[in-house]
Order: sequence, then structure tokens, then C-alpha cells
Amino acid sequence: MTEVADTARTVILTVDDDPGVSRAIARDLRRRYGSGYRIVRAESGESALEALRELKLRGDLVAVILADYRMPRMNGIEFLEEALTVYPGARRVLLTAYADTNAAIDAINVVDLDHYLLKPWDPPEEKLYPVLDDLLTAWRAGDHRPVPATKVIGHRWSAPSSSVREFLARNQVPYRWYSCEEPEGQRLLRAAGADGQRLPVVITPSGTVLIEPDAPGLAAHVGLATTPTAEFYDLVVIGGGPAGLGAALYGASEGLRTVLVERSATGGQAGQSSRIENYLGFPDGVSGAQLTERARRQAGRFGAEILTAREVTGLEVNGAARVVRFSDGSAIGAQSIILATGVSYRQLGAPGCDGLTGRGVYYGSSLTEAASCLEQDVYVVGGANSAGQAAVYLSRGAKSVTLLVRGDSLTASMSYYLIQQIEETANITVRTRAVVDSAHGDGHLEQLTLRDVDTGVTDLVDTQWMFVFIGAAPLTDWLDGTVLRDDHGFILAGPDLTPDGRPPAQWELDRPPYHLETNVPGVFVAGDARARSAKRVASAVGEGAMAVMLVHRYLEQS
Repeated sequence: MTEVADTARTVILTVDDDPGVSRAIARDLRRRYGSGYRIVRAESGESALEALRELKLRGDLVAVILADYRMPRMNGIEFLEEALTVYPGARRVLLTAYADTNAAIDAINVVDLDHYLLKPWDPPEEKLYPVLDDLLTAWRAGDHRPVPATKVIGHRWSAPSSSVREFLARNQVPYRWYSCEEPEGQRLLRAAGADGQRLPVVITPSGTVLIEPDAPGLAAHVGLATTPTAEFYDLVVIGGGPAGLGAALYGASEGLRTVLVERSATGGQAGQSSRIENYLGFPDGVSGAQLTERARRQAGRFGAEILTAREVTGLEVNGAARVVRFSDGSAIGAQSIILATGVSYRQLGAPGCDGLTGRGVYYGSSLTEAASCLEQDVYVVGGANSAGQAAVYLSRGAKSVTLLVRGDSLTASMSYYLIQQIEETANITVRTRAVVDSAHGDGHLEQLTLRDVDTGVTDLVDTQWMFVFIGAAPLTDWLDGTVLRDDHGFILAGPDLTPDGRPPAQWELDRPPYHLETNVPGVFVAGDARARSAKRVASAVGEGAMAVMLVHRYLEQS
């Protein structure tokens, strides 16, 4: 009795240009192995290679390949040599006539042939099955488990490759990374029919090949929702950080038809944090990714829709409706809006940084790159909590971590517990009154010129890794002309709209704006995008919940 394979997707492939012979061997294989393996047959080397590449892209396993020696255009040895690059672990068998035995023996060295069979193989119980049983047993002894994950093939120092990896990681999409310079990466590129000139190449678990995908296209192919299910909602939440997730959760749980729209990945800046240790209820700390994933699942359980990779470009007032417009020209309407767009890290203006972004210069934690920093000298720019958390996290594997701080010390902007951890970590050095003067490298970061703020003295350091956390800018330019903002772009709401006790000129109702309500009735703001907000995870979640309470109050009086 044949042992059943680990997965029904494991394949035995046979190729013979004679249709009668091809059907006969497939029939004998199915009779013996059909319950545990999928039998795939082809009638030419070219079509068999195409089938192998398709199987590779889908993540299927191929245990044994049987190929006829005498085939036109591509003989069995030539085919097996090509097949070796696609499935190097598959066992290889050559079907030959008696006159071709010398060629079969030569093939043992050419394609590392496992066995050759003389035709005809009747009776199969004596001449075919025992050979295949042994080969399948040997194949199963190896580790050929499939990886049910998206595959990303790219270059280590490619900014688009880095962006795709970060997008998948932050959206909790399992993936495997393959360098285009390594043999397996090259095999996958050949299987995908890609020349390797345009990277990254993404292969989804279904076998779809995406070359240099943008975020919306990638999201749509890896199972992330990108299209709203309705045209009108009770509540649209714009932004998927802690404030947005909190608002979506409470809105949906309290009966509002709610959709959350996120332009990149849920979690915001908090989602990029390696460890949050001062958030209530997590005495041992929690990573931003863990907190985000739990919040996202929780919001979804209450019925909130979550759309990813959808960029909002406009907000319009149309009577009692509030219309949200997307970059692709589509739109959805709602009775109320919560703006939770958060902030983004400011870019370094030092010469050389722009061209090396994603090639050694990273904004935010970029945790996908942390593993590559093993035993490397790493520089972290910034003096607030995000920079401190990244420094502590990177120090676990890096040779050294240097924290560059423009100010006199960390005490003005970093939590006390983080300062203590940094002081207790031997391989972290804090350089105060220091800034990056310029970045240098050919294709990727190789050196930094650092400057002392007080003396102007510069020094050149060698490094391939710099992570930047220098302040935050609100993502609110698209609200220009609709929602009032301060001089820095942060959204004004509630008391900040009425410093003298009188509503703003644009206000159309008799009552004053609610605490988190903007100058547009029914449009609220929560989290870091709000002027004078606390810039903490706990306060952002709280404001998201409070905004929903005020939404209810607004809807009741409308």
C-alpha cells in the first residue's frame, strides 16, 4: 500500500510526445498513486516546463518527474536539465528504449538522474511501481513542505523592494523574501517569466505574478479589501492608526455602519513601533504590529469594513451628506466623518538622503530590515520615544547603535523608562547636539557625515543603516479649503475653533462645535492629526472612542 503524501497538491509529472504512451503511463500512475498525488501529464518538453513553472508559482510540490528520452525539439535529458532549475528537489526518471541505455547512463551525470526505465514497463507492479515507491520514499525524507505565502523577489538595496516588504509586513500578510542574486530567487524569476530587470516581482499564493506592483494592485491580490461594499455609510473613518481603529471599533460596535479607509497600512506610527511598554493593560509591553493586528481583528468582528491602500484626496459637503473622494475618482458618502489621518515622519533635508531612501536610509522603524542589521553599525536619528524604541530593538542584533540627538539630552522628549533602558544597553551610544550633514553611497548608504551643532566640526562614519525619526508632519493637505487647520497643518477642533467663545465664521449651526468637531458639522478629528493632541497611543484610542460618542450626539440632533 502506497503511503499517502503530506498534501494532495504534491505532483508526479510525466512527459512523452507519443499520446498513446503518455496516456498509458498516466493511467498506471493514477491507478497506484492517484489517491495521494496529483498526476500531471504533458506531450512535449516545452509544455511540461510551462506546467512546472505554473506549479512553482502556485507553491505546489513536485515529487517525481518522468520524461521520455526521444522527444522532438527538446529531448528528455534537455528537458530534465531545464526542470532541474525549477524543481531541484524533484526525483528525475528517464524513459528510454533499449537502444538508448548509453544516453541514459550519461544522463546520470548530466542531470543527476535518479533512475532510468526501459519501455515497455509492463507489468508496472514489477517494473514501475517498486522504482517509484523507493523514489517517493526518498523524496518524502527531505523537507519539501510548501510555504503558503506570498513570494517577493527583489534586490537588497532596492527602494521599491523595501516598500513592498514593508507594506506586506505592516498589513500582516505572510511573505517570503528571495534575493534576486541568490539561486532560489533566480529560479523563481525564471518560473515567473521575469527578466529580473524590473523589481520587485511578487508571486501570490494563487500563482499570479506582479511586476513592480503599486500598493492598490498589491493589496487587491493578497486578500486585502480595497473596495467599499456600499455607497453610503453612517460613519467613515479616515486613517487606520490607533485613533482610527478605536473609532471604527466603537462605531461598529454601537450599531453604526462603519468603514475605515487607510492609504497604506493600519497601525500608523504606532504600528511601526518595535515595543510599546507604557500602554495600559500590557505590563510586559506589546509590539505595534501585535496591537494593530488585535485591534483590526476586533473592529472587523463588530462589522467594521477596513479598506487598505485607498488614498483619500478630497472631502465635500453636500447638504447633510459628507462625500469622501478617492484618488481613482470614485467616492463614498456618509452622515459623519472622523479624521484620524495621523502624522508622518519628516524627511531629512541633508544632501544625499533622498537618493538613498529605501537603500540604507529608512523613515520609521522599517522592522523588515532589522534582521539585516546583524553585527552592523547602525545610526538612529531622533530623540523621542519612537527613536528610543527603535534603538533598543536594533541593539539586540546590531554591533552598535548610535542615537543622534539634536538637543542637549533625551529628557525633554523621551519617556523616562526608555532613557533608563538606553543607559543600561552597552552597545547604544547617545550623541547629543549632533545632526546628519550628508549621506554618501553608490547605490546604497555607505557613509554619513555628522556635524556638531555647536562647533560645526564634522566627522565621517561608515554605516549602511540609518533609521530616521525626526518630528512629524500631519497628512492633511487634501483638506485645504474645507477643514480649518493651524499654521503647521494640524486640524483645529472644538475649543481651538472658538478661542474667544464665538464659533468660527464658517460655522453654520446655532450650537458651538463639539469638543472634537471641526468647522464642518459632522466632521470630527481624533489622534495625532488634531492640534495640541497628546501624541500618545492611549490618548489616540480614547479620542477615537470619544469622537464616536460625539458622532451619536450629532446624528441625534441632525
